[in-house]
Amino acid sequence: MDCVVLGAGGMMPMPARLTTSVLFRHEGRMLMFDAGEGIQLALKKGGVGIRALDVVAISHLHADHVLGLPGVLMFRAQCDDPGPLTIIGPKGVKKFIQHTLEDLRYRINFEIRYIEWHRSTGGKALDWNGCTIFWEPLQHSTFCLGYRVEEHTRPGKFNLEKAKALGIPTGPLYGRLQAGSAITLDDGRTILPQDVLGPDRRGRIITFATDTAPCDGLKAVCQNADLAFIEGMFTLEHAAEAADKKHSTAASSAKIAKAAGVQKLVLVHISPRYAYDDETILKTEAQVHFENAIVARGLDSFEIPLPD
Repeated sequence: MDCVVLGAGGMMPMPARLTTSVLFRHEGRMLMFDAGEGIQLALKKGGVGIRALDVVAISHLHADHVLGLPGVLMFRAQCDDPGPLTIIGPKGVKKFIQHTLEDLRYRINFEIRYIEWHRSTGGKALDWNGCTIFWEPLQHSTFCLGYRVEEHTRPGKFNLEKAKALGIPTGPLYGRLQAGSAITLDDGRTILPQDVLGPDRRGRIITFATDTAPCDGLKAVCQNADLAFIEGMFTLEHAAEAADKKHSTAASSAKIAKAAGVQKLVLVHISPRYAYDDETILKTEAQVHFENAIVARGLDSFEIPLPD
């Protein structure tokens, strides 16, 4: 399981910093968070194939988060039989894509499925590839969603001593128990997985939340995340502007990450007013509140180890 930062900027793509998009890879499949202008360039530069892309999660319908999506769809259509794609996001994302493809008269060779947020959907968006994707409304100038991906729980650790004491022969039977299946021994005894396994172990958790003022929804999607991509658009010098535009400073995002028990914070959606050298200020202001905070750059890759 890993994440690749395709872009870390806000408002507009810059020569050295594309707009914010993060690719999440899990067991051979991919989920993309947001797709701003020119994000295909990062995919090509990073040598990232797109056939395995199953889901695109859109935070909100501002240009720097969706204008690259038609290009991503067209890029994927170059693959032979790529399979269906699910797009999740706020109300209106289906209309945006359908109208764009109709106006451009572009043929897509795969089915596109849409799931748009509604109060009735609650906090769960969908199950995908051994994970559950959750969404929560954030606080921005337009309706915006934050995302949380939870890997499903894993079986507990196999207790070899218990297995030996129960007379279970080494070999395939161990694997069946570890996979959650009961077994029957030659003497007729039935052994259940819980007889040799410890408590279930939680899976890994990642968060993607950008374009928001500090709010309860942001706290919810960040809770106990192993890796969180949160906007750090402004330094403290521009805190008033951040509040006025319903954005966050690097410092305020770090405070929330710390309070929510995040393990590692990656700041994204950096204002184009800041050059690379200015990112040191963002990082320093964040680390005052949360030491394990960094500023993302394009094609940064982050492995997410198992919590145990």
